[in-house]
Amino acid sequence: MSIFVGSAVAMVTPFNEEGVNIKKAKELIDFLIEGKSDAIVLAGTTGESPALEGNEFYELFKNGIEHINKRVPVICGVGTNMTNEVIRRATLAYECGADGLLIVNPYYNKSSDDGLVAHYKAISDAVPLPIIVYNVPGRTGRNISVGLMDRLADIEHVRGVKEASGDISQICDVIDVCGDRLDVYSGNDDQILAITALGGKGVISTSGNMQPQLNHDIVMECLAGNLKKAQELQFKLNRLHHPLFAEVNPIPLKTAMNMVGFDVGHLRLPLVELEGAKRAQLRQALVDFGYEIVAEEGQASVS
Repeated sequence: MSIFVGSAVAMVTPFNEEGVNIKKAKELIDFLIEGKSDAIVLAGTTGESPALEGNEFYELFKNGIEHINKRVPVICGVGTNMTNEVIRRATLAYECGADGLLIVNPYYNKSSDDGLVAHYKAISDAVPLPIIVYNVPGRTGRNISVGLMDRLADIEHVRGVKEASGDISQICDVIDVCGDRLDVYSGNDDQILAITALGGKGVISTSGNMQPQLNHDIVMECLAGNLKKAQELQFKLNRLHHPLFAEVNPIPLKTAMNMVGFDVGHLRLPLVELEGAKRAQLRQALVDFGYEIVAEEGQASVS
């Protein structure tokens, strides 16, 4: 059974002067669910997971899962480059009531194919939750090949892959070879239609933080066979998606959300505010998309 079909939004983590802004996180969760998000990812890359401290994972998982209250599945981002730490975070997510885990392949120390199989198997053996493998070579320094994904698909709790390689040929082959054992999700919002049309189950989205229903609708129109409508919606989303990736995610996204009034707070170092020409271009893209700009400064007010 799929963890979800449709659009899971990798939610930003709102911050204030005290740390994680739980009140704002709950508001964002309600906005996403009302916007037809089919699942929510807490502490993904878009949620600045590398900048979260240990107690903040617990705070976000516990409060987020309790507030979602089974309305949609909750997937917790627990990936890092040390297997024991992934297991610790995964155990925490399990104890808080998560429905699944999103786990990036280890970065920097990277490992061999055999090491990656051992990494995911150790996590699967330790925590009885469905695992979505996250393949994002631009951040990890290595690609999970079709052959390696075939091996990972045989691990008991590995149920899906978030494919952000950008290589449609590879993703097509992953679906062909592993599609009877794995759900394949787009990791790039501009490829939702392409991957769903090939047999994928949807997207784990960044732009869904601002446009949850648009992301959901692309998947559902495609699955219903309404390809022309899905194409129109994908083209529309791309006009927002492209400027949201003018700089490292989630720098433009948080900037955009603050500009239009979501008040998600500051970025944490080493991420810094979007400035200059890229900021001006993002602002114009938001206006062109139909948003009203309500905050012009780099950092929104915190609440």
